[in-house]
Amino acid sequence: MIFDRQVTFYDTGEEHYDPKQRKYVGGDEELVTLPANVTDVGVEKSAQVFGDYKHRALVIRTVYEPPKQWGYLKLDGDSRKYVLNTYRKPLKYFTLIVGETNE
Repeated sequence: MIFDRQVTFYDTGEEHYDPKQRKYVGGDEELVTLPANVTDVGVEKSAQVFGDYKHRALVIRTVYEPPKQWGYLKLDGDSRKYVLNTYRKPLKYFTLIVGETNE
């Protein structure tokens, strides 16, 4: 299995104004970037799991454990955001099934 993609996890915090720094702080914070293997969920499986084959879902496998708390992730610095649908820990790798979000 080739881990040729970079997955960056983000935490969605609330942005607020800090008078000491004289600027807004908080908001989306980058947590960690991990090497990953990314594949599409097939049409049949997507229809079985989500009831809709148009739902863009990806299977992401990482060797290292992703953060416990995260809001969304991005692949290779792309602007699209993906949110968690399912998390599994088989014998070897950490597996996430994520879906694209419109936010």
